[in-house]
This record gives sequence, structure tokens and C-alpha cells, in this order.
Amino acid sequence: MGLRIHFVADPHGWCCMGLIVFVWLYNFVLIPKIVLFPHYEEGHIPGILIIIFYGIAIFCLVALVRASITDPGRLPENPKIPHGEREFWELCNKCNLMRPKRSHHCSRCGHCVRRMDHHCPWINNCVGEDNHWLFLQLCFYTELLTCYALMFSFCHYYYFLPLKKHNLDLFVVRHELAIMRLAAFMGITMFVGITGLFYTQLIGIITDAIKKVKGQLTEWEKILCI
Repeated sequence: MGLRIHFVADPHGWCCMGLIVFVWLYNFVLIPKIVLFPHYEEGHIPGILIIIFYGIAIFCLVALVRASITDPGRLPENPKIPHGEREFWELCNKCNLMRPKRSHHCSRCGHCVRRMDHHCPWINNCVGEDNHWLFLQLCFYTELLTCYALMFSFCHYYYFLPLKKHNLDLFVVRHELAIMRLAAFMGITMFVGITGLFYTQLIGIITDAIKKVKGQLTEWEKILCI
């Protein structure tokens, strides 16, 4: 099934998403310029590490765009309710539309979303049934990119051999320490935040799976008792 495009007109969400894009661009441009390319030119690292960095960064940006513009599971105004599932539907007291259970109304988006997890301002979209897997992809690639950038920042000062060529005419070289400290601060902040979010998402998925298994076992017990 193709993914439906969905946009949310929320200035607060646009600002949050713009901040994420700024952090991505900051690392996408400056980490290779200060760390990767100079150490590659002096033979300290192989070129494949640069390719891997750019590959992860592009995957991360694509995941951000897809999670942001994909319909999370918006319910239509006149949904077709299967005859055998009417008892599992309820009336939303905010938009006065019928919705299946485990759906929630998002005040920012202004509509109900199937199996809504939460509204994430960092992607300016709800996380629901149809884009939850894209949100998990974004968390995974962001975690990977952050760890990769932090690892090279650490190696640049404490593991790699000192660079022999320094072009002091470049702004990034003159202010390297300040730039790398800011990159490290943003990286650590992103790593801690995404790790906590990723952990809660995985716990929710595991808990939901256990509930489904218990429900199926209960149904089988009733059948066997009959």
C-alpha cells in the first residue's frame, strides 16, 4: 500500500524540524571538513569511512522527510466500519467522528489518528499506525549518525596522529576547538534524547506484543474449555 502524503501547518513544528535540519547540516558539512577529509589526505583513515558517514547522513535525512510527510493514519470523515467490528468503534468527543479503539485525537493536527503514539514536534507530525515504522527508522539512523560523529570527534583529539597541514586562513581551522565543542554538545544531547526515546518505543512495542499473545492465549483457553 502506497504511503499518503500529509502536511501539518504548525509553526512550532516547523521551528523544531528546522532546528533538527540545522544540526544535521552542521555535522554533514563540518565533521568531514575538519576531521574526515584532513585525516584521509594524510593517510590516517581509509576513504570508505567517509562514504559510510555520508551514506548514514543521507539515510537519516530521507527518514526525517518520510516520517514528516507521511500520513500517520488519519481517519476519514465518513469511515467505512466493517459490520463485525462496530462494537470496537467509538465516538470522538472532539471531532464527533467514529473511530476505532486505540485511536486518539491530536489537537495540533485537528483529527483522529489510528493507534496514535504521540505528536512529535521534531518531525512536525503525529506518530501513528502508518508511519510508526518510519519514526523508528529515523530514531535508528539518528542514533547511528550521532555515534559515528562523536566517535570521530573523540578520535580526532585522542587517537589519530596530529595533522601536519593546517591552513589557518580557513575559518573552520582557526575556530576548530569551538566548532568541535559545539558539535560534541549537540551530539551528546541528541544521543541522550534519542536513546531515551528509542528505549521507550521498544518497550512499548514489546509490551504491546506481550498483550496480544496473552489475549490470544485467553481466547484459546476459552475455546478449549468449551
